Amino acid sequence: MKAILLMSRGSILWASLFILVSCSRHAFDPVMEQAKLLHRDAEWADLASAGKDVDKIVSFWSDDAILIFPGQPVLEGKPAIRAYVEASLKTPGFKIHWVSEKPVFSPDGKLAYMRGTDELTVPGPNGATTMLHLRGVSVWHRDADEHWRCVVDISNEEPSGAPAVN
Repeated sequence: MKAILLMSRGSILWASLFILVSCSRHAFDPVMEQAKLLHRDAEWADLASAGKDVDKIVSFWSDDAILIFPGQPVLEGKPAIRAYVEASLKTPGFKIHWVSEKPVFSPDGKLAYMRGTDELTVPGPNGATTMLHLRGVSVWHRDADEHWRCVVDISNEEPSGAPAVN
């Protein structure tokens, strides 16, 4: 009887330990998350540059995202953002690409921000295209599904003759 009781206690201990380990949150690893976030952002930039799949491009923003771009009204929420992206991609000569760098994470690893540079080709005067050089900041949130989504996207034009920022 004592052997059965000891075996039961051992089984309970192992089961409890298994549950505890299974349910515990993994420690936030900023090096790993930096690589994941930069990869996700680069994937997004490539999709936007290709300009073929509005839904995939828009999926990188959160449902309540806010966009603040030069010369544009503030855009709030996916329906407004989707309409903006769709219209942009239909604009003759439109092209965008960006590179982000140096993510900074909140202590709990659920928020991050990073700066970036954009090249944006748009129709200019007399029908010719013009390239704008932008700089920006994006704020990201790591959702429950562990995907990073952009919640705030802000950019402005670089001043002409601006010094390089390191």
